[in-house]
Amino acid sequence: MSDLPEVPGVLDAGQVAATVAAIAAEQSADGMLPWWRGGQLDAWDSVEAAMALAVGGEHDRAAAALDWLCDRQGATGGFPAEWRDGAVTAPGVESNHAGYLAVGVRHHGLVTGDERAQERWWPHVRRALDLVTAMQLPTGGIGWALRPDDTPDDTALLTGNASLLQALRCGIAIAGDRDEPQPHWDLAAADLQTALTDRPDAFADRSRFSMDWYYPVLGGALTGPAARARLAGSWDAFVVPGLGVRCVADRPWVTGAETCELAIALAAAGQRDAGIEQLAAMQHLRDDDGGYWTGYVYADDARWPVERTTWTAAAVVLAADALSGATPGARLFTDPARPGQVVGEHR
Repeated sequence: MSDLPEVPGVLDAGQVAATVAAIAAEQSADGMLPWWRGGQLDAWDSVEAAMALAVGGEHDRAAAALDWLCDRQGATGGFPAEWRDGAVTAPGVESNHAGYLAVGVRHHGLVTGDERAQERWWPHVRRALDLVTAMQLPTGGIGWALRPDDTPDDTALLTGNASLLQALRCGIAIAGDRDEPQPHWDLAAADLQTALTDRPDAFADRSRFSMDWYYPVLGGALTGPAARARLAGSWDAFVVPGLGVRCVADRPWVTGAETCELAIALAAAGQRDAGIEQLAAMQHLRDDDGGYWTGYVYADDARWPVERTTWTAAAVVLAADALSGATPGARLFTDPARPGQVVGEHR
C-alpha cells in the first residue's frame, strides 16, 4: 500500500485501496466496467474508472476495461453513447466519449510503462481523435455529437471541449513518443485552445453547471493566474463549505465527482491546500466498503440519486493521486497542458 496515494488527514493508503477494490467489484470478467454492475456504461466514465484502477495497482483490470471499449469502437472512431449489460442502448456518438480514450491510454502508459498496451491501443486512439478533429466547427469548438447523417452537431459544449483539449494533447504526446506526428491534431488543439480562452460565444451557455466553471482549468486551457482567477470568480456560486460543490448553481445538491474534479483543478492551479479541503469536504459520501454515493441534497438531508457510481469513486482516487503525486499519472492532472513522457518498463 505504500505506493498508493495518501492525503494525510483525509485518506490513507488503506482507504484508497478499499475504494479501488469497490470499483473493481463492479467490473465483469470480460473487462466491462459500468457505473455499477448491471447499470449503464459510457466510454468517458469507464475510462475514468479504468484510470483509477491503474492508480490502485490493478493494471490488468485497467487494461481489460480499455480493451473492452476498443473492441467495441465504431468504424467512425466513436463509441455508442450508452451500453447496458454489454448491449447498446443509445447508439449516438459523442465527441467527448471518443476523445477521452486518449487520456486513458496516456495515463495507463505513464502509470505502468506498458509499451505493448500503448502499441495495441494506438490505432484506436488515432481513429478516435481523427473523428474529434473532423467534428471541429469553424469557431474552433468541437460539436458535441454526430447527427444521424454522421455530420457534427453545431452545438459545442464548454465542459466537453475543455476535456477534448486535454485529450488532443494526450494524443499528440502519444504520437510524439511513436515518432508518428499528426499535424492536424496540433492545428485542432491550437484552434480549440483559442476558442476556449477567447471565444466564449463558441459554446452553448451552460454556466449554471459547475463543470463549465472549473473545466477550462481541469483540461489545461487556463493555467497560472488565469486559472486561479477563473476558480475564484464563481467560488461562492458553487462551493458549499464543508459539503463540496453544487452540480448546478441553483440547486441544493452537492456531488462527489464534481467536488473531486474541482480539487484536481485547484491542484493544477497551484492551490493544493484548497484542493485537499474539497476532497475532505466530500467524504460524507463515502460508504463503509470504500465506495461513494453520487450526491447529497443537503436541504433534505438525503443522498440522491441513491446510487454508488464507479466514476464517483474513481474521481476520489484520481484527486488523491493529483494531490499527493503518488504515481506518474498525476502529472496529467496537475499539469494537463504538458502531458508527461512514458518511460517503458515492459519491452
